[in-house]
Amino acid sequence: MRVFTVDSFTDKPFRGNPAGVCLLDDPVPDEWMQAVAAEMRHSETAFVTDGGQGPYGLRWFTPAVEVALCGHATLATAHVLYSLGARGRLEFATKSGVLATEQAGDDLIAMDFPAAPPEKTEAPDGLAEALGVTPVWVGRSRFDVLAEVESADVVRGLRPDVERLTAVDARGVIVTAPGDGSADFVSRFFAPRVGVPEDPVTGSAHCVLSPYWSGRLGRDALVGAQVSERGGTVRTTLRGDRVELAGHAVTVWSGELQV
Repeated sequence: MRVFTVDSFTDKPFRGNPAGVCLLDDPVPDEWMQAVAAEMRHSETAFVTDGGQGPYGLRWFTPAVEVALCGHATLATAHVLYSLGARGRLEFATKSGVLATEQAGDDLIAMDFPAAPPEKTEAPDGLAEALGVTPVWVGRSRFDVLAEVESADVVRGLRPDVERLTAVDARGVIVTAPGDGSADFVSRFFAPRVGVPEDPVTGSAHCVLSPYWSGRLGRDALVGAQVSERGGTVRTTLRGDRVELAGHAVTVWSGELQV
């Protein structure tokens, strides 16, 4: 079976968020996929089955668990399939429903994802202590906690206590602030509870960030910068209860699994 590493939400290798992509020839056990994801050691590895005339099957695993939604590994999967000759609209049957991708201009790939607007809530116990900063606004989406802080510099300077963040009852914690340059907003994403201390660039987090910042800024089309060490850019367009996430991707290597 063919396997790839793709850097997502970047047009340069060794930036953005690396994802594994495994093209399955035959059905395989869940335990095997989890073992391969642990071996790959990326924040997510995507496993793809050919749907024939229907959608492709798509599942995502961190090194520790299966997740229900992953943007950067979906972008990586579409990038691989397009590079192998696929064209036009691709559909994927996932645990978050049918997701779709399209080839856009300037080598961008656009993904149709469900929007996940956060609802304001009290900060979970220990959140401020774990982050080392008191948020100015806290909300919760289907999967994650969203914490807005005072400035982009605060986001960049965060050195959270990962052990304490593990106690926060959520898939992950998104920390965000208004942009201070070419981006409309900045963010970082921490998910130690599912085996990802910090994710370099997180597509699914932008399903939360897009409706939040579109509401704040009064515009549907925005640019988000995830300011992790590797860094990356996600272009978002809110379309009702859906959000278009667009970005570039670069294949770093490909090979064949021997097991």
